[in-house]
Amino acid sequence: MTLPTHAQVIVIGGGIIGCSTAYHLARDHKADVLLLEQGKITSGSTWHAAGLVGQLRSSASITRVLKYSVELYKGLAAETGLDTGWKMTGCLRLATNADRWTEFRRLATTAKSFGMEMHLVSPAEVKRMWPLMDVSDLVGASWLPTDGQASPSDITQSLAKGARMHGARIVEGVTVTGFVMDGRRITHVETDQGVIACEKVVNCGGMWARQIGAKAGVTVPLHPVKHQYIVTERIEGLSPDAPTLRDPDRRTYFKEEVGGLVMGGYEPDPQGWVTGDIPANWEFRLFDDDYDHFAQHLVQAVERVPALAEVGVKQMINGAESFTPDGNFILGPAPECSNMYIGAGFNAFGIASGGGAGWVLADWVMRGEAPLDLWAVDIRRFSGLHRDRDWVAERTLEAYGKHYTVAYPHEEYESGRPRIVSPLFDRLKARRAVFGSKLGWERPNWFAPEGMEARDRYSMGRQNWFGPVGEEHAHVREKVGLFDQSSFAKYELSGPGAAEALEAICANRVAREVGRLTYTQLLNSRGGIEADLTVARLAEDKFYIVTGTGFRTHDFGWIADHLPGTGVRFEDVTEGWGTLSLMGPMAREVLAKVSAEDVSNAAFPFGHVRSLTLAGVPVRALRVTYVGELGWELHVPLSETGAVFDALMAAEPALRPVGYRALESLRLEKGYRAWASDITPNDTPFEAGLGWAVKMKGNTSFLGRTALEAVVGQPLKRRLMGFSVADPAAVLVGRETILRDGVAVGYLTSGGYGYTAGRNIGFGYLRHAEGVSDDWLTAGRYELVVADEVFAAELAPRPLYDPEGLRIRA
Repeated sequence: MTLPTHAQVIVIGGGIIGCSTAYHLARDHKADVLLLEQGKITSGSTWHAAGLVGQLRSSASITRVLKYSVELYKGLAAETGLDTGWKMTGCLRLATNADRWTEFRRLATTAKSFGMEMHLVSPAEVKRMWPLMDVSDLVGASWLPTDGQASPSDITQSLAKGARMHGARIVEGVTVTGFVMDGRRITHVETDQGVIACEKVVNCGGMWARQIGAKAGVTVPLHPVKHQYIVTERIEGLSPDAPTLRDPDRRTYFKEEVGGLVMGGYEPDPQGWVTGDIPANWEFRLFDDDYDHFAQHLVQAVERVPALAEVGVKQMINGAESFTPDGNFILGPAPECSNMYIGAGFNAFGIASGGGAGWVLADWVMRGEAPLDLWAVDIRRFSGLHRDRDWVAERTLEAYGKHYTVAYPHEEYESGRPRIVSPLFDRLKARRAVFGSKLGWERPNWFAPEGMEARDRYSMGRQNWFGPVGEEHAHVREKVGLFDQSSFAKYELSGPGAAEALEAICANRVAREVGRLTYTQLLNSRGGIEADLTVARLAEDKFYIVTGTGFRTHDFGWIADHLPGTGVRFEDVTEGWGTLSLMGPMAREVLAKVSAEDVSNAAFPFGHVRSLTLAGVPVRALRVTYVGELGWELHVPLSETGAVFDALMAAEPALRPVGYRALESLRLEKGYRAWASDITPNDTPFEAGLGWAVKMKGNTSFLGRTALEAVVGQPLKRRLMGFSVADPAAVLVGRETILRDGVAVGYLTSGGYGYTAGRNIGFGYLRHAEGVSDDWLTAGRYELVVADEVFAAELAPRPLYDPEGLRIRA
């Protein structure tokens, strides 16, 4: 086909993701789509994928994406006439130890929360379903009957044909060589066969997505890893409908294929490929067989399926696949380029994800917003740190190695650390801090008492930090604690148009008098919460914006994308300021000892920002809290953070540093929401109980207002509520099913323990088609399903601690 001179949307890459995206762009949006593939359709990683299709993930939205894939694959052949090889065989996941079994019990609860069918079955039942298996070491297994398998190449060719049927053009043998840019925008795609003008570009380049993005200044954090599996000769007695099998404790997986088995695994010592560019001619190519490295899987597989010892191997597949530093795939708008979108890094889940990923990515491209909460896979979860290819490679190999390990709550990555530290790192380490990592920043999670090992010991129950964190929690409630929150993302917006620009994107009124501080959400066009943050007005034309560490790229991009082209200046000043959060009933006493300024309630009320001088250092003091106590965030020039910390610690013997695990328990008791769990782009402020923070009474126009106006006064069919469980045997981590009078009505979005309340605490959305009214709420009997066990629960419509908010205003 001759290349056109123009296309509305150019999709780069003809694997399953590119073809699915082109299909949905053409079918759902009638877009003028051109797909460019440097080799042949499927010739990158798609053709050698194993083809297992699972659906359950820890995110409800991503589970929905994968469920969509299955529904698409079921009916695609009827539309296109090309079979997809889809077989709904179901999937067994095996457990050989208590921790794995607890993980599966939690997953069974999650499945119920997300509306999926999942059963826990005995070893005898596993043997009945898979007679060739040795089940002597099993505790049990999980059974997902709607999972299955498919032919990767057949699905992709069927999607490609469907895309063409709906008007998309697909051209093979075309290499993208660069982009013509106008500032941050691509105007033309340069190829080895000509230049094509376009409005949007979708980078679905698979392993090549990183170097394609780099041509437009875009960072796509991927690393190719060699992944091996074998295809065996025919095995006597193997059913053609045998369930796919995952044996995570032995790090292996199996699926039936033409009477034999496909068997592969995820080893703890994976082999990465190049950190530089991948050869452009790597078409339908594999690496040499490496049985020395694969032997670890063979040994485990034969012990599980003894019949494997008696059959030959038809073929070994040793191919490269692109993996990411956190094991989640990548979708969404490139932060560095205003009209490039990414769909890449599927971590060997490309076939399971392909149909749904193409659906949501196409919608994102055409509407400029994700159609549902896709934060778990949003490319804006990464930062400048991820431009370091060596760091990405190291972290990605760790993520690959964890593919089949037990997913313990609160588990931290260990590779590439420490990477970014605040000036307090050594001071806090000397005080026996146990650090976690967030977007590269080392942050104290908890502090180990003398005589206790200063490290996390993971388990599925109460972990070793539970007691020490309770002491930190109590110290903040009773005395005063100091949190190092220097990793907070911080921005400054200035200029004559700053106030008007912020009012247009903030749901709350932020253009208040100078010196005021405002908590606000940023909404999408559906009224969903894209971000929540604090805005401090420093001057008539200058605002200081603070948000969570992990949301730095996302929130900066969201704000920047909705600012006018003139009249404002927007800067990321994260590295300019350290943050010390001084919290507790004694906070004013401590602050008064090191500040010459008046910090009384009259002079410095809640919700205000003032300039203070502490230890001779000018500080931006924000009177705000996330723990429910009197307190201040002290924003200090980063280089002076140590001096201010030392002055505060010297001023009051009762002051002690406190970690993020205590922060979490404190906020749960106070009922504060956490973005990405309790509040997401799927949730409106009204549903989240944050309607008080929305300026609906005035006439100010702001993003999301139209959607909110359409539902004002209508019954809420979803409503965020708190719950508590007195039984200490329950361990809440989120996604536990909420039962009302024995019927599932929602699930927890977050959970933990409230030490002051002496109870487990969780938040979750209740759903009722006729409206979640107060009468309906209070008339019910509530329980939570925790790891497949039912616990009595109490509704907590108000915070369990200081519901009137008196302490924060003291």
